Amino acid sequence: MSTSRVDRPAEAIPRPEPDESRWPGLATPPHSPVRARAAEALFRRAVKSLDVRVTFPDGTVLGAGGPDAPEMRINRPSAFFHRLGADAKIGFGEAYLVGDWTADDLPGVLTPFAERLATIVPAFLQRFRRLAERVQPASEENTVDGARSNIHRHYDLSNDLFSAFLDESMMYSSALFGPGDTLTQAQHRKLDSVLDYAGVREGSEVLEIGTGWGELSIRAAQRGARVTSLTISQEQKVLADARIAEAGLSDLVDVRLCDYREATGEYDSVVSVEMIEAVGASYWPAFFATIGGRLRPGGRFGLQAITMDHERMVATARSYTWIHKYIFPGGIIPSVRAIEEGMRDNTRLKLAGMREFGQDYARTLKLWRERFQQRWEDIRGFGFDEVFGRMWEFYLAYSEAGFRSGYLKVHQFGFADPR
Repeated sequence: MSTSRVDRPAEAIPRPEPDESRWPGLATPPHSPVRARAAEALFRRAVKSLDVRVTFPDGTVLGAGGPDAPEMRINRPSAFFHRLGADAKIGFGEAYLVGDWTADDLPGVLTPFAERLATIVPAFLQRFRRLAERVQPASEENTVDGARSNIHRHYDLSNDLFSAFLDESMMYSSALFGPGDTLTQAQHRKLDSVLDYAGVREGSEVLEIGTGWGELSIRAAQRGARVTSLTISQEQKVLADARIAEAGLSDLVDVRLCDYREATGEYDSVVSVEMIEAVGASYWPAFFATIGGRLRPGGRFGLQAITMDHERMVATARSYTWIHKYIFPGGIIPSVRAIEEGMRDNTRLKLAGMREFGQDYARTLKLWRERFQQRWEDIRGFGFDEVFGRMWEFYLAYSEAGFRSGYLKVHQFGFADPR
């Protein structure tokens, strides 16, 4: 099925009213009829073969999905296509924020798009992509000051926000599920795996790059290790220190407000869980060199990273997307090849082990999204509005779709110094 009609109109959703001071320019869609018509033509062509049903208020149905396929309801077609025409990579998500389109099964709708992301724009138009696409702004470069600003915009939103939808481990990265695991048990399984890759044991001196809210440091200290943990998020440090103290481990863990480039000392082990995505490709050599420079001879490094196909990483490395604008400014997801080559070129360490578990991330994100929705009234009470709520639902569902489709993966790596 590519085009048909249904008797009932798509459900109307009241437009969230974006506060102009919080969401500048979001209330009014851009106006460019030529670009909107071009975007509509490309969209209709793209969805013809997708396993979805795209419904319009006039009863038109697009897509190859049957009656049970996930439904994307376009409530305000004109606004939707104007946003898409202005900047497809940002406008598609912005249209969801303001209710121009919606879906009951948001990951189900987004997964077919993610599966075709590399080919959704016709090949003959791909050559013009660099002329039309926005690039990441210089203001979001991950200099020492820029990285602090970028991290502040996400991780310093509110500890209450993250506490509302994360599990008791407060881990904001993929879990590694075993049979029958709860989310917390799966998060601890993930941490144990990273610590094993890094050779952390009783008496180890450990450097952690990216504290989060302290759970890895706690887990390492429970093994009898001494941990120096680095963060550039003031909010995270406050809660991490409190959680470490509550666990009775303050004598074994020192959380420092410190950029990885400013780290000092030598350690038996270095660990980092899903922090490399915030480093920026220009700074990967400095990141890898820091790891090599901080490890003692014979030391080991345990890394967890979101990854993507190398060719797609190269093709999109400078792109400015909805995720950059609203969620992770300055970020770029590496490939396995980029990590292996970066370690080879900037350290003496050799790859000693690797595992991939992207579908576990899809499961983790599903649990977070469900928890976020269940706790929305509490989250609203922390000062977040309806646009923010739709933004985070879209972010979590968009990410889940990326892993479900295989467009994104997550890997753990173990590297060892052969000296």
